[in-house]
Amino acid sequence: MDFVDEVTLEVAAGDGGNGCVAFRREKFVPLGGPSGGDGGRGGSVILVAHDRFSTLFDLRYRKVVRAERGEDGRGKDQFGKAGSDIRIEVPVGTQVYDDDSGELLTDLNKSGAELVVARCGRGGRGNMKFATPNDRAPRRAEPGKQGEKKKIRLVLKLLADVGIVGFPNVGKSTFIATVSRARPKVADYPFTTLVPNLGVVSLGVDRQFVIADIPGIIEGASEGAGLGLRFLKHVERTRVLLHMVSVDPDPERDPVADFEQLMVELEEFDPTLLERPMVVAVSKCDLAEAREAVDEVRKALEPRGLQVFPISSATNEGLTPLLEALEAILRRPDDA
Repeated sequence: MDFVDEVTLEVAAGDGGNGCVAFRREKFVPLGGPSGGDGGRGGSVILVAHDRFSTLFDLRYRKVVRAERGEDGRGKDQFGKAGSDIRIEVPVGTQVYDDDSGELLTDLNKSGAELVVARCGRGGRGNMKFATPNDRAPRRAEPGKQGEKKKIRLVLKLLADVGIVGFPNVGKSTFIATVSRARPKVADYPFTTLVPNLGVVSLGVDRQFVIADIPGIIEGASEGAGLGLRFLKHVERTRVLLHMVSVDPDPERDPVADFEQLMVELEEFDPTLLERPMVVAVSKCDLAEAREAVDEVRKALEPRGLQVFPISSATNEGLTPLLEALEAILRRPDDA
């Protein structure tokens, strides 16, 4: 299934039914009086967050969502039937914007959270509602009210405890595939990962957390380079950032320089990201050149209060200490 994290929809609630003008006409009942019933309300359009979804794919080609109109009122005191609501299920973490004004309407960040994005039109009153002592045979009724119409933009920002950031081909996908049941595509060319991948890491009973593999960030990502802005937004939801660096064949790049560039891109995208807890992992340490780089990375980053872990997803070296360190950070009180 394709990963879709942004869609635009036109939503229209159902109009209310019209009220009815009618009079009771029965044998042996002279002057039966008004009997026109009210129109039924229209249906509303409601968004519901559900954790069984991880993409907006199902809404990709659904351009217009229109709820049912309410029925008109009828004679013999009969009210019109209400229109059915339309409930649209979206992934947890979906933000809803008014597409015309750009206003954020809500953030559906909990399973079961709901938002009525288009409110139904009220049904019109029938003439039986207008009877008074001075006008016992009213010949008027109300038309139904129109339902709301709106153009909305849905933006999905994944919810994860740990977000893995790094340049392409540093081993992020291999790592998440090793420590969880996520099965991202793994290959030896840049931008193998084209969509974020979520995995659940389990260290034992009641020791689980969600980890997200964010597609490779490159220089200029905060301005849209590479996969840039499309996926940097998913980092905003993570509680801890795991910087993954490794030795690159390009002689102009090294793990410390990559880390510094990642910090620049994160700061330019959202300065508050630099306040998140961070951990650094030097990957591919089953290779001699990567292992040799570990001391250099520690010397540069540990004085800044950052933990540095040499790991190898191929041999499982260092994975347990890294995961336990991430779990320890997640278990800290929020105000710690």
